[in-house]
Amino acid sequence: MSKNVTLEDEKKRVRNEATSLRDAMPFDTRRAASEALAAQEFPFAIAPGTVVSGFMPMRSEINPLPLMRKLLDAGATLALPVIAGRGKPLIMRLWQWGEPLSPGLWGIREPKAEAPEVEPDLLLVPLLAFDRAGHRIGYGAGYYDKTIDQLRERKAIAAIGLAFAAQEIPSVPVTERDAKLDLVLTEREVIAFKGP
Repeated sequence: MSKNVTLEDEKKRVRNEATSLRDAMPFDTRRAASEALAAQEFPFAIAPGTVVSGFMPMRSEINPLPLMRKLLDAGATLALPVIAGRGKPLIMRLWQWGEPLSPGLWGIREPKAEAPEVEPDLLLVPLLAFDRAGHRIGYGAGYYDKTIDQLRERKAIAAIGLAFAAQEIPSVPVTERDAKLDLVLTEREVIAFKGP
């Protein structure tokens, strides 16, 4: 068995364990953690018009909406991701709070096609597991890795993972395709991997 196959097997194992752990968390615990995460001091100043791309939670993910509302109230402009196709970076489209969304791939709610495309300054990133080196593991399609890399080629951005503290693991298996995060926010702390 090749080294790459072994690494992919390890990633699959981590994904399965992380998903099971997160799914086992009671709904009230997840909701309280989402609110506690949003209540912390945000590590960046939000200048009027700062574009923050969030995400619509699916399954047992931490809910980013309380944090997104807080950032909107601080003057941020919100965006949400749209899947452009397999193997392609995500497209970020403007989203007004409360604006109707359309079901996209896997039923993920996303802005309508007429919503303008934007390049975010801050990118909130979902994940299954993370480590203290800034590595994350997602669902395996690589959409966020490609998006982070593309955005970093064009401008200075901060990629911020949102997670439950329980999603931290000692070491995430990584490949050269995996983009590192700048920070992870949990309900307990702000974990910075390099200065904001």
